[in-house]
Amino acid sequence: MKKNTERVKALRHNLTDAEKFLWQRMRNRELSGFKFRRQHPIGPYIVDFVCIEKRIIIEVDGGQHAENTELDTQRSKYLQERGYRILRFWDNEVLKEGTTVLDVILSSLAKDAPSPTPSPP
Repeated sequence: MKKNTERVKALRHNLTDAEKFLWQRMRNRELSGFKFRRQHPIGPYIVDFVCIEKRIIIEVDGGQHAENTELDTQRSKYLQERGYRILRFWDNEVLKEGTTVLDVILSSLAKDAPSPTPSPP
């Protein structure tokens, strides 16, 4: 467990530019009031970002993920079996189309959100 904790700390201090972009917009409940955690361990895996409340994981993938599709498939299966939805974005997609990426994330968060006020009878 200690090894995992050290790895989490190292990952938090070495975010990619795309991860930094998203974190600046998601931290401190700045994205519609939803709480996100970054570089968060779930079982044997460390996810880039997670909203525990909505069980949504956001992964920002670089080129190395194109080479490890089998590992990503196993990882995704493990997380989905535990009730998480996974949104994957490429680094360059986040950097070039950041607003669109944030809109997709917000849309996913809102899908299961309860209505702020009860509907009239």
